Amino acid sequence: MILLRTSARLQGAAEGSGACKAGGSWPWRWRGWRGWSLVLWVGLALAMGCGAMGAERFPPPEFESGYTFPATTEPGPRAGWMEGIDLGLFILALAASVYVVYWRRSRAWILGLALVSLAYFGFYRKGCICAVGSIQNVALALGDPSYALPWTVLGFFLLPLLLALVCGRTFCAGVCPLGAIQDVVLVRPLRVKPWLEKALGTLPFVYLGAAVLFAATGSAFVICEYDPFVSFFRRSGTWDKLALGAIFLAAGIWLGRPYCRFLCPYGALLRVASFFSRWKVTLTPQDCNQCRICEVACPFGAIEPPTAEAGPGAAAGGGRGRVAAWVGVALLLVLAGAWLGWQSSGALSRVHRIVRLAETVIMQETGLAPVDTEPAVVMPPTGVVLRNEDTPVLALRAFRQGGRPAAELVAEAMRIQSKFRIGGLVVGGLVGLVFGVQLIALAWPPAPRPAYDPDPAGCVACGRCYTYCPKEMVRVMRIQRKGTAPKAPG
Repeated sequence: MILLRTSARLQGAAEGSGACKAGGSWPWRWRGWRGWSLVLWVGLALAMGCGAMGAERFPPPEFESGYTFPATTEPGPRAGWMEGIDLGLFILALAASVYVVYWRRSRAWILGLALVSLAYFGFYRKGCICAVGSIQNVALALGDPSYALPWTVLGFFLLPLLLALVCGRTFCAGVCPLGAIQDVVLVRPLRVKPWLEKALGTLPFVYLGAAVLFAATGSAFVICEYDPFVSFFRRSGTWDKLALGAIFLAAGIWLGRPYCRFLCPYGALLRVASFFSRWKVTLTPQDCNQCRICEVACPFGAIEPPTAEAGPGAAAGGGRGRVAAWVGVALLLVLAGAWLGWQSSGALSRVHRIVRLAETVIMQETGLAPVDTEPAVVMPPTGVVLRNEDTPVLALRAFRQGGRPAAELVAEAMRIQSKFRIGGLVVGGLVGLVFGVQLIALAWPPAPRPAYDPDPAGCVACGRCYTYCPKEMVRVMRIQRKGTAPKAPG
């Protein structure tokens, strides 16, 4: 790599290159998917048309030159007590989600809570109350000791995970606005092949590893940068971000929550936590008639069929040998992932602005690129033209005028690259471990399951199986006749 090959030569030659140093039943009767979808699309249209209507607390100064203030694309910071209110409402929504999933056991109540969360945490708060994006803040706090992690952000990150260890993915059911906006547009769900579901289910872990690596090194917050729905929540954004969100929403008409299932990095953490949950979403395992209606009704492929108990020789014979072989393959995948992470660290480090700037400075110091004295600079060997208004050129000029020694810049870039090498090694190994665990799960003899039951890791507790299970419907009607709220069986 250019930076590592030429840094030693530049250490002595760039000493004097600077000039100066800069310092029950839902009350609404409209329950069909057509009604909810129409409500969402009308709300989106109104939200996009309304724009920002809030009054400014402090009026901006008036310019006589006719200066026009640019439109802001990101909401401003909230006061400390307002952040506490947001966290309190977040906790209240989590508690309500547990109530409607495990006590009310009603799809209508779950959907109603999801719409309320979508309205407040999504459109009103513009996607800033986001447990998904908090991953990056936590990663940055771990990678940069000088960064002070807000206690509210830590709460948004930890509370859904801790709740998942006890109650499963109830956060996904009625609190997450990203899941809610996809859930209400689902019209004609298509079933994904199980092998394809498991293969695509590994992508969130890859995305999670990349997002943590970039955030921990201070390079980028890619989760927020490529959030497909934040442009709708903020009623602003570039055309490519709006197009990305429109693609996910269009896919969500036929695929149940495509972003949650196949890309969401926080969903990857929830899958792991929910696998060990104390209480899980259940149907009626005591008297299941195996009609398979719940399996067909679930748009997320989270209903697992019943399995017979394995014979006495299955685990002791070929089963154990097959599992042992897959364990060896998993170890090889861990090593291969770590090696790939190490090898790709150089390319990944160029996402950081300091590394890019240092490489540009080295290319100019060694004569591989001309000094930026012309209106445009051609960067060999790619032939990319950097014009004066481009950010790389502006950053380079700011560095030259700041008087910082080039050797100091190179040393900082090398420290960042060292973080990327270590982080790439760890992240690559963990991603390889995820692939290996998937292979072991396929080879491991399944535990006996007497009835159709939701998979705790893949189930988002949407409540559709409550509505379609005939046994559950009879049970709920009997309880409602007694005047008590239905609760989980058993």
